[in-house]
Amino acid sequence: MAKNKVNLINAVFYAHHGVMQEEHRIGGRYEVDVCMEVNFEKAAAEDDLSKTVDYEKIYHVVRELVTQNRFYLIERLAYLIANNILSNFPVVEAVEVTVRKPNPPVGGPCDRAEAVFYKSRS
Repeated sequence: MAKNKVNLINAVFYAHHGVMQEEHRIGGRYEVDVCMEVNFEKAAAEDDLSKTVDYEKIYHVVRELVTQNRFYLIERLAYLIANNILSNFPVVEAVEVTVRKPNPPVGGPCDRAEAVFYKSRS
């Protein structure tokens, strides 16, 4: 397993997810972290993007999944992002996706709710 990591931290999107009807109607802010285990030693030694993961492509995958869908659960979103990355980026050996919803409607003060999903190839 790789000991190297490539991370995309706090990608922010406006989307329509949640259990409550007004969350789907009004929408809100969602933040996503993607932490990938990648063996990028060859890429680093040769300064070659083709031998690592292109985090711009990862960002586009995340953006599409977050903004082009409506889910009840942020858990579903984290799960789909992780599985999409593992399916489409063979250099990624494991991925941890965190989806945060700032100020969730929980009936009182709460900074954020978050779901973290981890999956590896092994």
